[in-house]
Amino acid sequence: MPTVEYLNFDVLEDQGWDMDDDDLFEKAADAGLDAEDYGTLEVNRGEYILESAEAQGYDWPFSCRAGACANCAAIVKQGEIEMDMQQILSDDEVEEKNVRLTCIGTPETDEVQIVYNAKHLDYLQNRVI
Repeated sequence: MPTVEYLNFDVLEDQGWDMDDDDLFEKAADAGLDAEDYGTLEVNRGEYILESAEAQGYDWPFSCRAGACANCAAIVKQGEIEMDMQQILSDDEVEEKNVRLTCIGTPETDEVQIVYNAKHLDYLQNRVI
């Protein structure tokens, strides 16, 4: 069963951290953040990350649940996430910026690290509902 280690994008600004910090998840682990902002999810094979987060009681952002907006966007820092038919992200955002949509994204590797709630990134703003 894949494990998704997650960090809330909002925490980066609060803590003065940068998305490109090599030790971002080590910092998060040591920061005493609450479970909504940092932790791990066990995600069943074929289950969407957003569904898994909700099943464990988390209130992650989303709107359409169909890959047609950027509300549930996350940045993959480690591992692979496969998405069903998404129509909103550019090839550059997926391949170069590692953006994935958690509503239609399933972990493809046993360990994944994501920064969720990434809808606040400048280049995604025009696709948030």
